[in-house]
Amino acid sequence: MMESGLGPFLVMPPHGAVTGIMDWWRRVDSSVLWQERIWLGLAIAYAVIAVIALVQLIRIELRVPEYGWTTQKVFHLLNFIVNGVRAAVFCFREDVQALSPEILQHVLLDLPGILFFTTYTLLVLFWAEIYHQARSLSTDSLRPTFLITNAVIYLVQTFIWGYLYWSPSVLVMSVAKFFFAAVSLMAALGFLLYGGKLFLMLRRFPIESKGRRKKLREVGCVTAICFICFTIRSFIMTFSVFNKAIDLDVLYHPILNAIYYTLVEIVPSALVLYILRKLPPKRLSGQYHPIR
Repeated sequence: MMESGLGPFLVMPPHGAVTGIMDWWRRVDSSVLWQERIWLGLAIAYAVIAVIALVQLIRIELRVPEYGWTTQKVFHLLNFIVNGVRAAVFCFREDVQALSPEILQHVLLDLPGILFFTTYTLLVLFWAEIYHQARSLSTDSLRPTFLITNAVIYLVQTFIWGYLYWSPSVLVMSVAKFFFAAVSLMAALGFLLYGGKLFLMLRRFPIESKGRRKKLREVGCVTAICFICFTIRSFIMTFSVFNKAIDLDVLYHPILNAIYYTLVEIVPSALVLYILRKLPPKRLSGQYHPIR
């Protein structure tokens, strides 16, 4: 009796489950109700992270009000801005999709991604400075390089927006996606290079070094998280150029958007903010080292 009851499941072709998932995917994508639910869910997730970043920024300011805009404070401020803008965009996704001229849509959807790059490459800069100081190497060129690199990226992105405004074309859209993929890959390699160097340097410290184990775990986790998320972003943006079905800027791909933004922004941001939640000490005898 049991065998006959399981028969239909045992003889079902392997592609049956895949077909069922794809049918469900298409139904959800075409459902206005599910679209609204997914956009609202993404907006709430981003809003929560934005509030956490703002609260952490306020806590740091109350803890060390005598210091100005340290790397740690700028990091949390940018996190608040990025996630706040994303929350607003997803909360009013249909209105954003209906904006005219169309270039406004691209700006609202692309700018947070570039700001996300700036936010997290601040960690790369901070780790690079620590590594160079520990090796008695000059740090004079690190901050100017960071600023110039970001300035060039914003300049190129502004040029792309301007070109799309005056002469929109499929070719320019493909170039924009390739550019964003290259920027994401650059960030991933930066984390792999300086996160990896700092991790290996900390491993060579004596076991009894104070805070070595915790710092080692912190650097290793943040490096892995950021490298993975920027690599995924680079791969998906590149792949979307050749497969129009993977288009993240259209209204009728809510599931794809939910998966993409959860993997490359929401989860990484939440994890990094949790890992870097420690406040700086109230009194410091030497130089203030922000992101701890």
